[in-house]
Amino acid sequence: MRVLSLITALLLALPAERKQGNPLDHLPPNFEILTHFGERADISPDNLRVAFMAKSFGDAMIIDLKTREIRCLTCNVPSAVFLRVMHLVTGDYILIGPDHFEDVRVSRTRDNELWFLSKERGSRPVKLGQKMSEGAAISKKSLKISYSETSQQNPDLASESSRLVVAELDLSHGVPALINKKIVFESKDRGCTLEAQDFYDQDDKMTFTCYEPRAQASVMGIDLRTGVVTNFSKAPGSYNEVEGIFPDGPYAAVEADRQCEQLGGDRGSGNIDIWKLKLDGTGKDFTRLTYFNDYEGGKASNPVISTDGRFMAFQVAKTGDSAGVGYGILLFHFKP
Repeated sequence: MRVLSLITALLLALPAERKQGNPLDHLPPNFEILTHFGERADISPDNLRVAFMAKSFGDAMIIDLKTREIRCLTCNVPSAVFLRVMHLVTGDYILIGPDHFEDVRVSRTRDNELWFLSKERGSRPVKLGQKMSEGAAISKKSLKISYSETSQQNPDLASESSRLVVAELDLSHGVPALINKKIVFESKDRGCTLEAQDFYDQDDKMTFTCYEPRAQASVMGIDLRTGVVTNFSKAPGSYNEVEGIFPDGPYAAVEADRQCEQLGGDRGSGNIDIWKLKLDGTGKDFTRLTYFNDYEGGKASNPVISTDGRFMAFQVAKTGDSAGVGYGILLFHFKP
């Protein structure tokens, strides 16, 4: 009996083998394919539309969730090379990306900047005069914005340092502008490279990611009233990138590699799936939401949550591609 128990324990300890095939062919009933192309979805504050990028360094699109009509937002911009599109509470949009394409590294880092796009059809994007790193936090309740800067966008910063800035978008004087800029947190070295993610708790708090050496990352949060910073994931040696926020902020959606403990494979931003983390500071309440990484070469990424908490939009992706690259937008309908 002891021998049998030992054999059973050893078998359970062995990594599970990833499946062959396409995870889209094995979707649960509460999953829905919204588009067969595109990446980096963003849900409108009224939950009626989903904006997304047609591709990296491409055009911004929007789909009406009732009619399923897809419209291009930037096709009047010759050779558009945007990386992200996000909704403002006004119905307008924030675009993120370079002015022109030089190469993947330079255009995604040094030349990455913020743009304003009016909701009026035919509008052209307007530069906000602010270079920034990766993505931004855009409030769904106000015109508050947060972004990060590194020395690659702001040469005044020390090499390998980064900082989080909170600002307001002023639309009252014709030309959109960022005002009341305030540095809320700084990292002095590459031990923690910062990226803003989501406001919550009436915009008084914000989640952000701390990217760490050796392909690791932590889910962080800051109380903007007190400046107190909390490590929510508390999982050193693993990859945890916060992406979407659930209503009122008790939970966040996280790109995580935790399933590698059973499935094996390289830890980091390649082998990820979407998990739900309770923002209680213990790092213990992680619930897996997607199982795309159970399939060889598959992953799910870039989740966003509707403001009513009824559904999540995310993308199907491949483990070998750069972060953010996707091959279609899906909806995850949460069960009542």
